[in-house]
Amino acid sequence: MKSTMQRRALLGAMLLITAGAGLPGCSRKPATQPVPAGATVLALGDSLTSGVGASADAAYPTLLAARTGWNVINAGVSGNTSAQALERLPALLQEHRPALVIVSIGGNDFLRRLPLETTRTNLRRIGEQARASGAQVLLVAVPGLSLMAAAGQLSDHEVYAETAKALKIPLHADGWSTVLADARLRADSVHANAAGYARFTDGLVQTLQSTGLLSKK
Repeated sequence: MKSTMQRRALLGAMLLITAGAGLPGCSRKPATQPVPAGATVLALGDSLTSGVGASADAAYPTLLAARTGWNVINAGVSGNTSAQALERLPALLQEHRPALVIVSIGGNDFLRRLPLETTRTNLRRIGEQARASGAQVLLVAVPGLSLMAAAGQLSDHEVYAETAKALKIPLHADGWSTVLADARLRADSVHANAAGYARFTDGLVQTLQSTGLLSKK
């Protein structure tokens, strides 16, 4: 009798666990909170963030501010590697106290063929430091170098999905890969033009909404 009751109890517990896995509260998606209008958002990155290839008012942080009502700080520095962005981050966090940090960095690491483990470590440290400041974090994937990339077929480097999963933060995938694979959206081989930055912003807004960082109007 006791053995039968124990088996039934164990079966019941397993059923509850299985059922709970499908409940919204048990979702494996990163937990986020909507960032309100007027909040400060830090866009950390390199030339793709600063807006090289178009005028300053066409850079994605400027376009994102207009779309969201956020105070988006353009912290993109052309030529920056992940190590340089990491070095700049503490002062930026202290100065701006952002509610959200959007991280788009690593392209120059790939172009300079820096060790992947260094880039991976820097990305994680950027995410950890931003989160420790009280900010939410969104990681933006950057295309990797490959034979397919040389032929104009770009895809995100896998380090971004790995990092987002490890830190349990949302990822904006295929944004730059889509833009930079289309000659009509590029100013040169590695920078967007005004139309490209607008296209990137469209996709970014969709990701912000789908992840709950931006309320749908």
